[in-house]
Amino acid sequence: MAAADELAFHEFEEATNLLAETPDVTTISRSDPRTPEGQVAVAVGSGGGYGAEDEVESDKTALLQEPQPQPGFWTFSYYQSFFDVDTSQVLDRIKGSLLPRPGHSFVRHHLRNRPDLYGPFWICATLAFVLAVTGNLTVVLAQRRDPSIHYSPQFHKVTVAGITIYCYAWLVPLALWAFLQWRKGVRERMGPYTFLETVCFYGYSLFIFIPTVVLWLIPVPWLQWLFGALALALSAAGLVFTLWPIVREDTRLVASMLLSAVVLLHALLAMGCKPLPLEHMAPAHQDTSLHPNVVLTPTPPRPMITEGLRLQV
Repeated sequence: MAAADELAFHEFEEATNLLAETPDVTTISRSDPRTPEGQVAVAVGSGGGYGAEDEVESDKTALLQEPQPQPGFWTFSYYQSFFDVDTSQVLDRIKGSLLPRPGHSFVRHHLRNRPDLYGPFWICATLAFVLAVTGNLTVVLAQRRDPSIHYSPQFHKVTVAGITIYCYAWLVPLALWAFLQWRKGVRERMGPYTFLETVCFYGYSLFIFIPTVVLWLIPVPWLQWLFGALALALSAAGLVFTLWPIVREDTRLVASMLLSAVVLLHALLAMGCKPLPLEHMAPAHQDTSLHPNVVLTPTPPRPMITEGLRLQV
């Protein structure tokens, strides 16, 4: 018994000395059955000890769980999220636009409810720049084959190409989205894509025209038509395969007319991107040679009346 009392007294004395050295510590009395009776546990800390740390952690958890307010569409933060993509995502979406497959929706398999504007924006900008550069190069190459063609830098092509491409990439998806929203009220089973998803897959569908415009520099007409038809077929097929899961819920007449309009507008854009043939660039040559059987007759000289004679008359 004496040994046990002495052992308990020494533990209490050690705790007392520790409290004297650090007056800011927190003492906790435990009633744990594994703790001997009368033992005091000391938690060393400052500023409230573990209780303050637990309170801070709970505050952090509460802040993380609170819903963050969504920024308005007129703020820069709202559109910043649509440019938050990495290179692998952009490359995967470009690959999906170049290799369309039946039953493979671009929105469902590549966007996954995360449309971006980064890819469509730079694809349209690159296509407009390539169109302007190749348009000038076409005239330069034509001048080397026909010196009668006069070349002057045509910087306005950059503006024209940019306005045309960006208007197509925004206005056509807007009209398509508005039409699908209207048909949604008529056909309840239709679930159209959002406006940003429509803009996104339309923008990525234009990527294939960038290498096609460069290949159109080859001065072979049938090869140019072949490249154009292939690019149009792949790009339009991607649009049709993406829109088909939505429009198939509508009537057959409306679905066929809508898809035909989409393909027709895409074909008009492809035709507008194709460079003009050489004969449209060369000036018309006037044939000044005379037929060998034509005989020129001299024109008789006209009588000249001087000013003095006119006064006498």
